[in-house]
Amino acid sequence: MAEINEDPREVAWHPRFAQIVIGHNAAQSQFLKAFDSGRPHHAWLIHGPKGIGKATLAYHLAGQVLAGNNHGQARHWIETRSHPDLFVLERQLNDAKPTRRLKAEIAVDDARKLAHFLNHTSSGGWRVVIVDSADDLNAESANAILKLVEEPPAKVILLLISHQPGILLRTLKSRCLRLALQPLSKQETLNVINDIPLVPTPTSEDLDRAASQSGGSPGRALQLLSSVGAKAFAKFALLERPRFADMITIASQFGSRAGQVDEFTIFNELLLDWLAARAAETSSAKMAEAHDRISESARRTEGFNLDRRQAVLSELTLVNDALKAS
Repeated sequence: MAEINEDPREVAWHPRFAQIVIGHNAAQSQFLKAFDSGRPHHAWLIHGPKGIGKATLAYHLAGQVLAGNNHGQARHWIETRSHPDLFVLERQLNDAKPTRRLKAEIAVDDARKLAHFLNHTSSGGWRVVIVDSADDLNAESANAILKLVEEPPAKVILLLISHQPGILLRTLKSRCLRLALQPLSKQETLNVINDIPLVPTPTSEDLDRAASQSGGSPGRALQLLSSVGAKAFAKFALLERPRFADMITIASQFGSRAGQVDEFTIFNELLLDWLAARAAETSSAKMAEAHDRISESARRTEGFNLDRRQAVLSELTLVNDALKAS
């Protein structure tokens, strides 16, 4: 049997291919102003919700730093992962056969490869390190990066990406300047998706739905475009008062066990967001109670690998009861 070595991150819309950065103008200006001064800070923490373009910004800034007198050549090298002055520290594929999967964390051995990279002389002046993401560092690799941040080589810029900066080492964060990114607007989210060569081309209705549900995260919108869970929630959201037959139809979209864990998770995230918004709008104690009970039900179902079809049916029944009481 042939090995499956394909990295699931290697898609046509990988951040290194982005021609432009949509949104995040203030963060770009802050970094480029510092770089143009000739004495930029050596470590930057780019943080914000997942999927909003942090890696896209990091690759763009790396391109600006490494461009020199030949921006086109630098961009080609970055796109082909061959730039001699760029090192990307990220999770690697494991050695399992026949199917290789991404490791759960960035190992210290990978961080040591970074030290080897930095021991070599730069080919053009500046060197850039992208850590995507710092959240994936384990204790050993985080300490290895901390040492580098504390004792930086000359003319090296580190761009650390984080979705949850609260979980990072306090000493690591304290040595970085922060670039805090915010979710995009719905139109900006649509602009990002429309700039991606998706096959098959999604319908305008699906695009609008995904952008509306994404919370300003193009990465999340891309996930939602093909999500069974998102489409099941969309059917629910169109119903003013779901009948039992409607609830059965929606629940039937989910496998009974672990086969569709991600879709079950997506459905519940959207449902809980919807409930939270309705509870806030109506000041409904029943809606708030349904939110809390469904949140606990989802955790229990995933934790104990319970029947997801039955869980969704029970959750929708709770929602229907709350709607009747509101």
